[in-house]
Amino acid sequence: MSQPRRLFLQQVALAGAGALLPRVTWSASSYKRIIGANDRVRVGVVGFSDRHRNTHMPCFLNHYKELNFDIVGVSDIWSKRREEGAAMWKEKLGHSVAAYRNNDEMYASKNVDAVFIGTADFQHALHAIEAVQAGCDAYVEKPFAETMADNRAALKAVKASKQIIQIGSQRRSGANYMAAEQFIKSGKFGPITMVELTWNVNQPGRWRRPDLVAQLRESDIDWKRYLMNRPTEAYDPRKYLEYRLFWPYSSGLPGQWMSHQIDTVHWFTGLPHPRSVVANGGIYMWKDGRRNWDTLTAVFDYGPANDLGSGFQVTFGSRMHNGDEHPAEIYYSNGGELNLITNRVSPTGGLTKQSADAMHMPANLLPEFSLAQTAAVAASANTGGDVLTSNHVRNWMECVRSRQQPHAPVEAGYSHSIANIMTTAAAHTGLKATFDEKTQEVMVGGKVFKY
Repeated sequence: MSQPRRLFLQQVALAGAGALLPRVTWSASSYKRIIGANDRVRVGVVGFSDRHRNTHMPCFLNHYKELNFDIVGVSDIWSKRREEGAAMWKEKLGHSVAAYRNNDEMYASKNVDAVFIGTADFQHALHAIEAVQAGCDAYVEKPFAETMADNRAALKAVKASKQIIQIGSQRRSGANYMAAEQFIKSGKFGPITMVELTWNVNQPGRWRRPDLVAQLRESDIDWKRYLMNRPTEAYDPRKYLEYRLFWPYSSGLPGQWMSHQIDTVHWFTGLPHPRSVVANGGIYMWKDGRRNWDTLTAVFDYGPANDLGSGFQVTFGSRMHNGDEHPAEIYYSNGGELNLITNRVSPTGGLTKQSADAMHMPANLLPEFSLAQTAAVAASANTGGDVLTSNHVRNWMECVRSRQQPHAPVEAGYSHSIANIMTTAAAHTGLKATFDEKTQEVMVGGKVFKY
């Protein structure tokens, strides 16, 4: 292991134990400069993954000429993807793009100002630390972190820097979601009483990569570098390419899908995390050697920590054996519902005159209107909408120039990660998970949750 890498992992371990990450000392010239209107922003790719190829790339290409950005390097520890990434970007941009064996090489080149991070779920927070310590801005895919040690370390590193970090929670750049947030925060919706979140698919190949697994050889990658701070485990191409199926490289359903939906709860309400979570599920259909469940139901209690008499419940349900991949998000109040499937506010389920009269109460019914009338709907509730993600990437690019905070700053990632980790803790232990505000730890059965 190289000395810089050993030092980095030691720093992460110290931060996870509660010690402050040492702030890297940069010269005035190497600290992130305020990029001028005529300066080209040089962007590197951390992980030439399917996510980068299918989403980051087309979204970036929508805006790079207008905003004067460029891709200058691809870092990937698998030779195949590294070479494919450099070749594909060269084809798109018409100039050579450097291929780096790892992030240390890319940052040592001093040729990048910002990076896309689209690596394995457990690596996002650690790669974000590397980026800001190298003086780079970053677009960081969700989930931000899968353990609280990584979550705290990354938050500290980002907050100690001057870098612009956009978490890949692209709902925050959707006009329909912005309209929903404004309506709820205006008070016109009334107190939230319940939120139902669902995300169901029927796709045997979801998160599987059998063709690529057959191609991968241990000699083609740096397995120890891939593991980062996870426990040492024998090389396994499935855990490298199908990591979403294997804890502790991914939490699966919570990290991949719930992180998007629970983020809207935090955004709309201003609450940073649940008060408690219970969860259950199992591997009921796809007996293919995976560790992560193919079915999960989680129930959250949200509200002020000092007022247990108020608040609301959130449910998240996800299954991978029956579904049409149309994620559902419905917010309920006593006056009706805000439905982000249909992008409509309606009096459905509200307190009618007939029900209210018996208790000598006034009826409580919301008006019916479309969020599209408030602001044009940018995309459906699905997370992969081209316009939605394109808006989000553009927002990050604009903020790299303006140095303003983007729509999904690091705090958004920190908060959704708390909810994800609480869900994982509850699911893995069968106990109710809570959050200790003082220590910033997820607790189960009176003890800190350790994976």
